[in-house]
Amino acid sequence: MALSQPTENICSMTTQELTQNDPISNWYPVANADDLPFRHTFHGKLLGQEIVIWRADDGNVNIWVNRCLHRGVRLSRGLNNGAELQCQYHGWRYANRTGGCTYIPAHPVDSPAQHLSCKTFPAIQSHGIIWSGISPEGVPPKLSFLDGLTPLNLRSLPAKAPADSVNEHLSKYMFHPDNQTDGEGSSLVTTKAYDNYFQITATVANSTSTLALFAQPVDEQSTIIRGVIGVPHNSQNVLTVLRYHNNLMCKLRDVIEADFELKSKISNTFAAVSNPRSATRNIANNSGSVSFLKVRVARKWSTAKDVVGLELLPIGNQQLPTFLPGAHIDVFLPNGITRQYSLTNGPGELDKYRIGVKLEQVSSGGSKYIHETLSEGSIIEISTPRNNFPLRRDSTRTVLIAGGIGATPLLAMAQVLEKQKLNYELHYFAQSDEHLAFPEILNSLGNNCIRHFGLSVEETLAKVRESLGEHNSSENLYVCGPGPMLEATRNIAADLGWPDESIHFEYFKNSKIVSFESSFEIELARSALTLNVPAGKTVLQILRDNGIAMPSSCEQGACGTCIVKVLAGQPDHQDVYLNDSEKKRGDKMLTCISRALSNKITLDI
Repeated sequence: MALSQPTENICSMTTQELTQNDPISNWYPVANADDLPFRHTFHGKLLGQEIVIWRADDGNVNIWVNRCLHRGVRLSRGLNNGAELQCQYHGWRYANRTGGCTYIPAHPVDSPAQHLSCKTFPAIQSHGIIWSGISPEGVPPKLSFLDGLTPLNLRSLPAKAPADSVNEHLSKYMFHPDNQTDGEGSSLVTTKAYDNYFQITATVANSTSTLALFAQPVDEQSTIIRGVIGVPHNSQNVLTVLRYHNNLMCKLRDVIEADFELKSKISNTFAAVSNPRSATRNIANNSGSVSFLKVRVARKWSTAKDVVGLELLPIGNQQLPTFLPGAHIDVFLPNGITRQYSLTNGPGELDKYRIGVKLEQVSSGGSKYIHETLSEGSIIEISTPRNNFPLRRDSTRTVLIAGGIGATPLLAMAQVLEKQKLNYELHYFAQSDEHLAFPEILNSLGNNCIRHFGLSVEETLAKVRESLGEHNSSENLYVCGPGPMLEATRNIAADLGWPDESIHFEYFKNSKIVSFESSFEIELARSALTLNVPAGKTVLQILRDNGIAMPSSCEQGACGTCIVKVLAGQPDHQDVYLNDSEKKRGDKMLTCISRALSNKITLDI
């Protein structure tokens, strides 16, 4: 085998042999930290799998399969906006941290399905290196020899040879210490082999330098050689050291490629993990059952009068699911009560969930428990996010009207609209400045956030009318707040010519008087079942009693989670989720509270 270096007066001693582990379970360096400048995307490849690497503005490093879910275009050609990665072909957007699809321009009114999520890989940055793997175990190696030194990443070099061939030569890499690069004396080089890298120390007299060399397996016949060396802080020798090792490693690369070509040895160690298109989706559970997450209350603070904010962090290494503005979660409190709260996060904020909880004057135990008993550090369960209040992003103008704590879902919407520089205005109605929740978010919205304080009912309605104006094409209204305010705003909008499909609303609760006295039959078209719904029981209860899984959340006709399609029969709508046009069409109903006016109703279940 040819020598690794052309320098003849350097002697080498190898003290260990490199152990071979399952390559799928190893951590590998896939990029240097300097490869990820501000809002950049980096195209990489590991074990036959193309990857895109990008850093969000919050510092998180994302490593995904390098394919858009739509047409398979490389996401490394996309736009990193700091919170999302946007495919440049048709504009699909994917969220920081989760890779979940957040927006499809061709369907601006629809929330992307939850299973539309890029395949992600773990990412850890240390010593100026980005580490990842297909299914890595444990943690990346700790390069303790760098303690007290400044890590200096050597130039990464591609080599046309498999990783096992490259490793044979890396173990014989020979060099002089960083302050002896032009020396002529002999250097004793000691090599230690670890799971997937070599640590090499060169000593001349009293001078010592240590570096680590790695083989990043790109595919069966190519490898990237990466290295890091420690130099003293404030060293004036950095450029000299970089040039010195670049020269040696280029010659080493030439030797590696010539040796591999001579042997004509093609390694089958590293096969492609999977077809790029088939590996791009994390398929969600579509059984209808609720998925639960354990989270920790990392922060609890007063964000407005009688309103506390909660920041919820995932437990362990789990990643919080992607969600879209308008989404809510179920919070399962230790006292047995379940409550729904909207997420206020802005785009790309997926390291935690943030909610606001108002203390109700007549609390049945939910808000009172959160305000008085729940503390920082508490572990609770929540559901995965659901969105029955989606935001359209094809509007020429979006009007957001918030009353009190009803601002929470609209804050998430406003941050997305602000980020994408879309035309919008947020009108926040409150008693006083101290009643405005999450002022730090409101301040980030600039002049697009318009605050209205202490108005009477008549003044509020006049201001709503003034804010809306007559409807123009492609304008949309979103309103959330107390029931009377919602009803009044919807009526004003209708009076001004706003069509039902342009008026979007979300109620805190259903304050209507409902009746469960009727009895009727439900025919399940897909299941070939006919079931009786007696007085005192809901459609949702009967479905579950007969083993049919149905998702639900508020179970009072406000959130729309349990909605189903009606194929025949006349629903008796008792919800506050559907608008007037939807109720007149009679082609869907909420199973938690609505009933039938006809003797039988056929559902698409």
